[in-house]
Amino acid sequence: MKLRELLRGAPAARCCLCMSLACFVFGAPCLQVTAQEIIRFPAKGQVPPGYPAQYAAIIAAAEQEGQLVIHSTTDIGIAAPLIDDFQTLYPRIEVRYQDMNSNDLHNVYLGDLLASPTTADVLWSSAMDLQLRLASAGQAQAYDSPEIAGLPPWALWKNLAFGTTFEPIVVIYNKRLLAADEIPQTHADLARLLTEKRDRFFGKVATYNIERSALGFLLATQDERASGEYWPLIRALGSVGTHLVPTTEAILTRVGKGEDLLGYNALGSYAYIESKRDSSVGYVYPRDYTLVITRIMLIGKKAANPNAARLWVDYLLSRRGQTVLADGANLPSLRGDVAGANSAAALTNALGQSLRPIPLGPDLLATFSDQTKRLAFLRQWQQAIAMKP
Repeated sequence: MKLRELLRGAPAARCCLCMSLACFVFGAPCLQVTAQEIIRFPAKGQVPPGYPAQYAAIIAAAEQEGQLVIHSTTDIGIAAPLIDDFQTLYPRIEVRYQDMNSNDLHNVYLGDLLASPTTADVLWSSAMDLQLRLASAGQAQAYDSPEIAGLPPWALWKNLAFGTTFEPIVVIYNKRLLAADEIPQTHADLARLLTEKRDRFFGKVATYNIERSALGFLLATQDERASGEYWPLIRALGSVGTHLVPTTEAILTRVGKGEDLLGYNALGSYAYIESKRDSSVGYVYPRDYTLVITRIMLIGKKAANPNAARLWVDYLLSRRGQTVLADGANLPSLRGDVAGANSAAALTNALGQSLRPIPLGPDLLATFSDQTKRLAFLRQWQQAIAMKP
């Protein structure tokens, strides 16, 4: 299980607490605590501009809780600017952040629902279908966020599931090792390239293992719905011995190192970040259609810190939070009023009708919710991806 944890708190407050304990133990020094030392305690959070005055009660309750536990598929390093800015606003709240892959996040949460008195306060995952399934089953808390009006309708479900990002799905490639005429511009191009140049690409392609990645499974089901050429493409991937990995990071690592030449169905946000660090990594938005996912937030049904969770939801959906998301975390913002190249507005302007956002709603909820159909799809994929020339 990929699981990493980041703990961000209010060190000044803990420092003052330790000093107080020392005074209690040793006596006299307590009498010398100055006003300057007292004001080192973190300031209280303030009601954001435009919010109702009664929002102060949520802030006070959250500060009384004092902690926020987030389970997420978003890497710690990417989320750190968001956490830092959140704690600038609410320095009395300690943030405990764990990242893990989408299947693990889902299974840990289900286990906590059964066996633990509490769950994570916030679940933030790219596995849209799994998140929506939890919400529809009553496993999330509803919240009427003041920021809901800033979301496009397709990225919200019953005030239970909140979209946060606008992330196209891309084909990545190694710019050093691939010729210009070998860069696929559509899904059909990719299938044709792998078929016509099987020897060239054998053992040199990577994609999601949809058995291990919930996001990979989601993208596979959406690809099948979007194109009648999906299964020929999967058979073409199988014919070149495609490497199956659990994360976009693994795809990017293999392509960046030259172990693979192409990566199929990678998160464009991560490809964008990696391309800034590694000039050998390039990526393409398929011209026939480009799926767009959004990372979904839920408030845990048994959240120990529900008010802190509400503050986080409001922060991440706010214009300020979405700006940090785009400029600091390098994840494309969802709100239409956030400017810049890394935003839904800019991507829509550049890519137009080829973009296919995956909406939260009945269609997504119904996607292989029947376990028998889900297993049948997996078996068909396993057979296709195992095809050999």
